[in-house]
Amino acid sequence: METAVIERSACADSVLLNDWHVVADLSALNSERPFETRLLGTDLLIHGAGDRVRIERKCDSGPVQISKKYGFLWACLGDPDRDILHIPEAFETDRFIVTGGSIAVGVSGLRAVENFLDMGHFPFVHTGWLGEEPHTEVPSYKVEITDQDEVLATQCRFFQPVASPTASGGIMANYEYKVSRPYTVALYKTNPVHPDRMDYIALFVQPVDEEHCIAHPLLCYLKDNTNEAELRWFMQLIFAQDKPILENQLPKRLPLDPRAETPIRADASSVFYRRWLRHHNITYGAITAPQ
Repeated sequence: METAVIERSACADSVLLNDWHVVADLSALNSERPFETRLLGTDLLIHGAGDRVRIERKCDSGPVQISKKYGFLWACLGDPDRDILHIPEAFETDRFIVTGGSIAVGVSGLRAVENFLDMGHFPFVHTGWLGEEPHTEVPSYKVEITDQDEVLATQCRFFQPVASPTASGGIMANYEYKVSRPYTVALYKTNPVHPDRMDYIALFVQPVDEEHCIAHPLLCYLKDNTNEAELRWFMQLIFAQDKPILENQLPKRLPLDPRAETPIRADASSVFYRRWLRHHNITYGAITAPQ
């Protein structure tokens, strides 16, 4: 049994091994004791805090490449072939840049990304906040693969009773979704105070192993009529509603075979995302063969 677990946890996807992944919120680190975590089936020890941080593999004490950005500690198990994702909104001085807490979820990180893309669950999972009955229909929207090789969904609209901490009533919220890396997804969303600008939320999903992940949200909200504590509370409220739904999904890994699950019109983003994962030969956290 032990050998089977080790084989399934081993990641062979070079695109994941040679990319950066969030492994900790910097505020969670303590110089007095190591911080233990796991990435792509590899157990890691994080030593130190502040300016003096290092990561080693628990199995052999081998070093791991690290970087710090957006309030997170990032790790690469291989040789990074690209930089950490650049987020222009994180450098705009009239925004709060808030890490939204690290949430462990017992499901494949690919499932967590797909759930983030799904507007159809708003009225049923986030009732009274991001949706409510009878406003259950997802209007048609546009999905494409950009020249930068990202999944981009635009013209997304949905009625929301409480779209954000700054909302004073229900609005028809406008969304744009973008998947930039297999385990990284972001959305741009209507700001109730500034209709000409959008708030930004990124979700960096740490693939702990194939059936467990840690979601690390980054919130870039315009500062009017809110504060960092409210933003963090709102994000954790929404994700707490998602967590049990995600953990009850079966199978826990994301099926990529087109015949595995029947999509509807509202699932256009998911269809493109799964197709994009197949194109990039992503297998970790996925089920690639027909069931």
